Amino acid sequence: MRIVHVNGEYFPEDQARVSVFDRGFLFADAVYEVTSVLDGKLIDFPGHAARLARSLAELDMDMPVTEEELLSIHREMVARNDITDGLVYLQVTRGAVDRDFLFPEDAQPTIVLFTQAKPGLADSPAARTGLKVVTLPDRRWGRRDIKTVQLLYPSMAKTEAKRQGADDAWLVEDGHVTEGTSNNAYIVRNGTIVTRQLGEEILHGITRRAVLAFAREAQMKVEERPFTVEEARSAEEAFVTSASAFVMPVVEIDGRPVGDGQPGPVARRLREIYLEESRKAAI
Repeated sequence: MRIVHVNGEYFPEDQARVSVFDRGFLFADAVYEVTSVLDGKLIDFPGHAARLARSLAELDMDMPVTEEELLSIHREMVARNDITDGLVYLQVTRGAVDRDFLFPEDAQPTIVLFTQAKPGLADSPAARTGLKVVTLPDRRWGRRDIKTVQLLYPSMAKTEAKRQGADDAWLVEDGHVTEGTSNNAYIVRNGTIVTRQLGEEILHGITRRAVLAFAREAQMKVEERPFTVEEARSAEEAFVTSASAFVMPVVEIDGRPVGDGQPGPVARRLREIYLEESRKAAI
């Protein structure tokens, strides 16, 4: 049975409890992070910790622990759950108080962590076959740069994609792709990697930041700008990045093959570089 962390204590998962008055439950007044574990070590932890602090600050919420304490908790969770390859999920809410739309002044943050074992996380079959995506309207709230737990619409979109026989959805606003339901989106045109620039419209992906840095170090051309659905459909390659998928090729968009319908060389190479470099820097 998994061990979970709730407010400084460790419990078997069937004994863990959070108040029904917690604002994460009542208002989605909470943020989260997911950190991958490879070979028992945390991938890109400093980036996730920094983004957590930013998300909390954007919502006027307090950081419940220091970064050093957070790292210690993550390592304890990996050890207690014997995770070799997998994920550590962290959620921080504003806390539990009587229900009111106004932010409370005296609430104590709630912090919850749990793990998911994912044997062979870095060797996903999807990396060899690629993903199929469909495009759907982006109907999320405007502050997508804050990693909140408001994930209902992404969940709806991913479910609709599955109903259409695809693996995921790319969300579209004003004719341009913003991102996937749980990942950043990229295309390759004329040998150049194109991905939307940072702003309030997309999540500031930790894997995105690392992958773009590695791409530039490898002398790959990168252009940060919006791209249209038509550009994506006619691209040479497409791929996504996320903490759990790393770099994942996209081989079909709206039923049309991307390029030759196989994972492309840019995505394959970036996945190799990312996994190699991230393992070196894992803690």
